Amino acid sequence: MNFSRTILVAAFLFLAVTALPAPAAAQATNCASSQKAAVQCFVANAVATDLTKPRYGMTLAQFEAYGVAVSNILQTHHTYLVLVGTSSAIADALPPTNANGSANQAAQDLAVTQIVSAAVTDKLANTSSASLQDLEWFSLDVTSAMNDNEGTMAMLTPGVSLRIIDSYVVSGTTGGTVNWPAVDASLSSAIDNFIASGMMKVPSDMTAPELKSFAMTLARIISGYKVATGRATL
Repeated sequence: MNFSRTILVAAFLFLAVTALPAPAAAQATNCASSQKAAVQCFVANAVATDLTKPRYGMTLAQFEAYGVAVSNILQTHHTYLVLVGTSSAIADALPPTNANGSANQAAQDLAVTQIVSAAVTDKLANTSSASLQDLEWFSLDVTSAMNDNEGTMAMLTPGVSLRIIDSYVVSGTTGGTVNWPAVDASLSSAIDNFIASGMMKVPSDMTAPELKSFAMTLARIISGYKVATGRATL
């Protein structure tokens, strides 16, 4: 079994066991006719045996289609690495809680979908094999699973890049008001310096302005998340 197929099976098992039980559902047929059919059968069997359930308001057929989309995402290599990396950073730096410790899943979910959309807009990820909605659902699933990490994220700190961007937002804030032109200028200068020093490399299918645009969008998403959760910093 090659690497992508191993990741596919592991990912479905990983996402399946994090969901709540569901009623039995009809099993797909002709499971060996194609990779698509195999994935559809896997999802149908997972639902029928109470390993997982359709979510985000999906019917079983839509959930099977989402399973096929996840299979496609995992075979894109670049896009799925961006999404998994982004999800780990969000789980670390943008937890589903308010500053006082109370739950606020909506704030994290909004940040996830906004960041994935920005990644597609600025060419860090693409929708050639799955729709933006599927990319967002996949990232929501992965981030949700990573939220329960027993302190591992605090040790690995995958959210350090988001915290660095936040430091520019904090520096550009006076009296609760963010000076966005100043923040954007600082981020642009920092990225230029990182690229010039070799500390950052622009992906081959992306330009430096697109990378800066992504960073500036992240800054605004982080700011919105902090307002929603009552945080002064990440």
